[in-house]
Amino acid sequence: MKKTESIKKNEEFREIYSTGKSYANKNLVMYMRKNHTGKNRLGISVSKKTGNSVIRHRITRLIRESYRLNEDRILEGLDIVVVARTGAKGKTYREIEESLLHLMKLHGILIKQEMSNGSYKEKE
Repeated sequence: MKKTESIKKNEEFREIYSTGKSYANKNLVMYMRKNHTGKNRLGISVSKKTGNSVIRHRITRLIRESYRLNEDRILEGLDIVVVARTGAKGKTYREIEESLLHLMKLHGILIKQEMSNGSYKEKE
């Protein structure tokens, strides 16, 4: 199992915002860039506009868990910043996971999985 490092410093977030590529859907925005290391780094940002601290922390936990459970399907050597939109408020785990996987697919960072019959398919 891989261990993803966290992005915590404001200047690192700002650098990824300015140099990374971004895609968005109604719940999340994802910025991604290569970091030329063998590890991924994940940063999560949830604005106060989204809700109080309980709501913001819940969204953060949902995003982190969605990422963790799909971590083995993600390419290595990336800096990923996920920004929660106000639409993420009140969403279920499944909806957040679908949004996260949708953005990963748009970025092209999901690894194709081998199916039992020998063919390859990108899991959704």
